[in-house]
Amino acid sequence: MRRIVRLVIALSILAGVVAPTTFAAQRMWVGFHDDPSFRWAFPASEREANIAGSAQNNATIMRLLVQWNVTAKTRPANASDPFDPAYEFDDLDEAVRIAQQNDQEVILTISGTPRWANGDKTPNFMPTRVSDFTAFARAIASRYSGRNEGYPFVRFYSVWNEPNLQQFLSPQFDSRGRSVAPANYAKLAAAGYAGIKAGSPRALVAIGETSPRGSDKATGIRPIHSPGKFAELVAKANPRLKFDAWSHHPYPSRPSSPPSQVVKWPNVSLASLPRFDASLKTWFKRKSVPIWVTEYGHQTRPQDDLGIPYALQARYIQQAMSISAGYPFVDMFIWFVYRDDQHDQVTQWDSGIYTHTGAPKGTSPARFSASARPLDARNGLVTLPRGTLTPLLNVFTRRYCATDTTGTPIGMTWRVYQGPRLISVGQQSAPLRADCTVAARVTVKGGVKKGVTYTATFALNDINGVVLNRRITIRGA
Repeated sequence: MRRIVRLVIALSILAGVVAPTTFAAQRMWVGFHDDPSFRWAFPASEREANIAGSAQNNATIMRLLVQWNVTAKTRPANASDPFDPAYEFDDLDEAVRIAQQNDQEVILTISGTPRWANGDKTPNFMPTRVSDFTAFARAIASRYSGRNEGYPFVRFYSVWNEPNLQQFLSPQFDSRGRSVAPANYAKLAAAGYAGIKAGSPRALVAIGETSPRGSDKATGIRPIHSPGKFAELVAKANPRLKFDAWSHHPYPSRPSSPPSQVVKWPNVSLASLPRFDASLKTWFKRKSVPIWVTEYGHQTRPQDDLGIPYALQARYIQQAMSISAGYPFVDMFIWFVYRDDQHDQVTQWDSGIYTHTGAPKGTSPARFSASARPLDARNGLVTLPRGTLTPLLNVFTRRYCATDTTGTPIGMTWRVYQGPRLISVGQQSAPLRADCTVAARVTVKGGVKKGVTYTATFALNDINGVVLNRRITIRGA
């Protein structure tokens, strides 16, 4: 107890946080999807440096693709057991742990069927029994549920990758030209959601992961679905489908096309997201449907002949993030990729903000960092009813889970501002929760007033002396 008291007293010195005077209208989890750079394309020290570098560029989340067919090459004896010896999770474990050390969240996208589960077919074919997919999803979510010491809690998941493309989910149409992929995906989505929630009830699960374009024709060079038609047919197959968000990849039709590009519906670009969101609410009969932008990027030249100059990429980074942040229903924005892959110059995607050698592409890293900083979702935004005097606020403290166990007391000094004026201050400690958050009870002197904005700042410290600063914007309703 004396140690906790000393910790809290020490925080009074560390807590001289000046109240910010302006806030972004929106918070988003912003980060990168780059499995090669973060998991296997470089030596261990360089992988760690890549993840740390992304955090220094103000990335607060990392997307990783979990290939079921790679992780479970042979059938597990107990598929729901996260530690069944058939599973190969080493590189994933490493990346998730390093992300946590850098105060980042993770989203895992589960995709790809092993041959033992689909009659010796390629990974883009459905499992013979969707219950096998449920078991695998449950195993992953259990492994990263926060219940297993040494294995970080993973907050975000999504089911399959670009299932409106033949490349990832086949067939899209049957031999008679009838659409079959959306109904099949509805089964996959339900199975994945059930497994993830069974393994980790606090996890948030997105479905969709849709590619931006499609022909909706069973014939031709690319018999694939557009994202709008695909989502509509998924809803038709299962209008009661459970999910926490719809994930989408609103790439421009060409690297040179701006983030504001307007495309023909039911293709979906960044500019189409409001219509897409309204349609999702109609199709699934919901009052709200959060959208996660889980892939977006612009390739550059000279790495790619069709790419754009570095200066234009930097400008498009800012525009894309600004457009996404302007939509209140967009909770996540992930750039693909962080660093160009030096080991596959033929098929790599050259949209990194760094070249394959690690050199910055002009001002792209600086523009990404500056655009992401005010959107930091770790600094929350909440709306409270007028009259609320002592709200209980949820504070993200991911970094502490890297060294502290669940239940470790986290000391804090909090301050509440109305505009630039300090109206209340206090100190407390709260136990670190399994999902790497702490609950903080603050006081809003006089109670929350309708239409008034407040700022709660937090200077936090654990028993190892690790300091975190957070702020939460409170709006009165």
